[in-house]
Amino acid sequence: MGESVAEATLTAWLKEVGDTIEMDEPIFEIATDKVDSEVPSEVEGRLLEKRFQVDDIIKVGEVVAVIEISGEAATEVSEPEVIKEEAVAEVSIPVAELEKGMQVAKEATGLPQHDFSGSERFYSPLVKNIAKQEGISVAELDTIPGTGKEGRVTKNDILAFIADSGGNGDPTKRTVDEKPEVVETVATPKVEVVTAAPEKAQPSAQGSPLEIKEGDEIIPLSRMGKLVAQHMAKSVATSAHVQSFVEVDVTNVVQWRNTWKKPFEEREGEKLTFTPIFMEAVAVALKKHPLLNISLDGDKIIKKKNINLGMAAALSDGNLIVPVIKNADQLNLVGMAKTVNDLANRARNNQLKPDEVQGGTYTVTNVGTFGSVFGTPIINQPQVGILALGAIRKIPSVIETPEGDFIGIRHKMFLSHSYDHRVVNGALGGMFVKTVADYLEAWDIQREI
Repeated sequence: MGESVAEATLTAWLKEVGDTIEMDEPIFEIATDKVDSEVPSEVEGRLLEKRFQVDDIIKVGEVVAVIEISGEAATEVSEPEVIKEEAVAEVSIPVAELEKGMQVAKEATGLPQHDFSGSERFYSPLVKNIAKQEGISVAELDTIPGTGKEGRVTKNDILAFIADSGGNGDPTKRTVDEKPEVVETVATPKVEVVTAAPEKAQPSAQGSPLEIKEGDEIIPLSRMGKLVAQHMAKSVATSAHVQSFVEVDVTNVVQWRNTWKKPFEEREGEKLTFTPIFMEAVAVALKKHPLLNISLDGDKIIKKKNINLGMAAALSDGNLIVPVIKNADQLNLVGMAKTVNDLANRARNNQLKPDEVQGGTYTVTNVGTFGSVFGTPIINQPQVGILALGAIRKIPSVIETPEGDFIGIRHKMFLSHSYDHRVVNGALGGMFVKTVADYLEAWDIQREI
């Protein structure tokens, strides 16, 4: 899971007790910070025991499941586990009854039924649950192109399909006057059907009740949405945020990139964006101002040895994730471009490893992607600074020359630097962002890559 990862949350079991398991076949899913990962089996065999349930927190090194293997290798299992036949029978009977009761409930309420057994494709429990919630039939599910391993449909694939089709039938966006919902109890196959009533006003975080009127949509936060909300609120409550703004002339950078982007793509097979250029400038500025590459621990400042740049990336579901470029100051521009493109692509496809969103020492976010001129970003704890890159615009500007001043068209942008005023004063915060601006304005138009 990565050297800096100590624990994870089990989010879904992909196999049940008694199921056969192939080599490298996923057994369960875990979530670490904002990354979901499937954990594959290292052996072939049969699942004998689950030692953790969904939503349990698992520490690295703990045994999560026991698998029975056949052949000579079976003697090498250090902790052989045997499940009695009686115990299996006790588990299987109520589960079958429960499934029968759930089927009766669906027929009684007229809700769409979902039987995935007729499909030849493999779908993870997460994808199946989303399909059920959204009212997506098996036939529709089979038409979704999969970007996962062996063409499997991933969470991002089905969410993209829902977004394209308008999200019809999403029960999480149900209004208060819609169909009744079904409550199913696990103890017995008995099913209770209740009628939905208008939501009562719930107290907000500030203590004042929120009024929910007829027709309002109630959209629960996703797991990642909850994490982001908690992280942002904690950061604002922890750090004394202040900002410094600098306008920078990036005409040389724009012209240089226009010259090199096509040859670079032909030679390296990678797109040359502005992001690696900005990341290089930030890494240079952090080398010059190391007291921004720090964390505050109580009354102690931890000055980081490595410069690990977080790169905030927007996901298709509206959430954010921050993959980390490790040792960014040691990369040349080609290496930086390849790393930026790789992390950005895998972030969008939900393929990041847990360790790749850990250990950042400073963060850069590109608000200009969405047309913003500048912004006031929230610090990514436990860091003490974050830089927002505004949109690059053509504007009339005064150009100073030995022959006199004149008006010309220049490419300009704003850099917005948010920093923790508990440990970073205005002078240091301002000098840092000015160093980034000076590096970009002095960009060598003749530089080769």
